[in-house]
Amino acid sequence: MTIDIDQLTEAELIDLNHRIVERLRFLDQMRAHVEMLEFKIGDRVSFQPPGQGRLEGMLTRYNKKTVTVITDTGQKWNVSPAVLSRVKPAKDTKTAGSNVVLLNKR
Repeated sequence: MTIDIDQLTEAELIDLNHRIVERLRFLDQMRAHVEMLEFKIGDRVSFQPPGQGRLEGMLTRYNKKTVTVITDTGQKWNVSPAVLSRVKPAKDTKTAGSNVVLLNKR
């Protein structure tokens, strides 16, 4: 499909521009959504902010383009899912001393 923009009026060009920008935003949100679906709320994840060491924490919330991660030190970060890595729990890891309470299954 070829559009001859030389024949469009100023109003038509502005409308076309708005539609293009909106479509690009939609595609960006869809890409972020697909990346988010690789993680579940409650997953242990890690990421490395620029100029800092690797941080680990728990994914707590989905946002439009990012996810919220609460680090082990209690910091709250909104992070692109593209930079997250899933953290595998260490073998023989016990929840004693943590804030996790195990519940009986019904």
